[in-house]
Amino acid sequence: MRSKQFRVGLLLCAVFFAIPMVRAESKVPAEAKSAFAAGDYRKAIEILNREAAVSPRDAAVQYLLARCYFESEEFDRGIASAEAAVSLEPKNSPYHELLGRVYGEKADRSGWLSALSLAKKARKEFEFAVRLDEHNFSAMQALIEFDCSAPSIASGGEDKARPEIEKLTTLDAAEGKYAAGNCRRQKKDFAAADSEFRKSLALHPKSADLIYDIGDFYMKRGQPDGLRIALAEGERVAPAGDPRGNFYRAVIDTLEKKDPAGATKLLREFLANVPKRNEYPSKAMAHYWLGRIQQNQNDEASAKREYQEALNLEPKNRLANEALKHLQHD
Repeated sequence: MRSKQFRVGLLLCAVFFAIPMVRAESKVPAEAKSAFAAGDYRKAIEILNREAAVSPRDAAVQYLLARCYFESEEFDRGIASAEAAVSLEPKNSPYHELLGRVYGEKADRSGWLSALSLAKKARKEFEFAVRLDEHNFSAMQALIEFDCSAPSIASGGEDKARPEIEKLTTLDAAEGKYAAGNCRRQKKDFAAADSEFRKSLALHPKSADLIYDIGDFYMKRGQPDGLRIALAEGERVAPAGDPRGNFYRAVIDTLEKKDPAGATKLLREFLANVPKRNEYPSKAMAHYWLGRIQQNQNDEASAKREYQEALNLEPKNRLANEALKHLQHD
């Protein structure tokens, strides 16, 4: 799973869980939904723009269009579509949540003043999404993480996050423990984050995205024991065919230096078949772990190629960058 960040002087992080497909008596073409599910965003955008031209007041069309632009990292267009969806259905909580997320991504790519303005807009949308539906836990998690990460100049602050975490805990204890752990993660208090995440997993969260985000924490910390717990919980609730289970199973084997052939097969299948999706591990991370497998087998040349491929796909991938530098200095 890729960690996304706003930037407003300091880093302002946001968790990107899957945003649920929302209802409506709409004319969203089935082939557009299928293209989105397959990760063919270009095709989905083409279909949805045609539909939007004939059904300009169909909010669900604009919502899915915004999701496609979000995944394609076309954030200006994503903002326009998400704003259109919100204007057509102003009391729809997931629409406001998505708009906040797109504002946040745009902020990450903007100059300081623009980023500050966009970050404030993002928080406002998260807050409104929660006000519309206090059981939209994805929006609540985004709001809490924003407040834990953002300085007061951007309308954030941990003093705001504390009562939000308390309220969320009363609604769903597993979500509340996750939020507390995620807040500590933003502060780089990793021991406290670990403790809260384990408490969350012990309460059996309902969200596969939340569980696998905890798994991502353990993956990046090199903790196979925690990752194994997250994997078991994730596979308990994830829909059939969710690719994250096999990905993290390969990571566990690699961390424990077990079954390199099996782990390689799982990662190669992931690279070949899994669409780009914000809530999934990136293909860059698959190449990083393939590099680790090669390094475990003392094949440094192959490891370097995998790490470099990870950086080609994701130049700011810290793990791949550190691993490649380590090999080059040996």
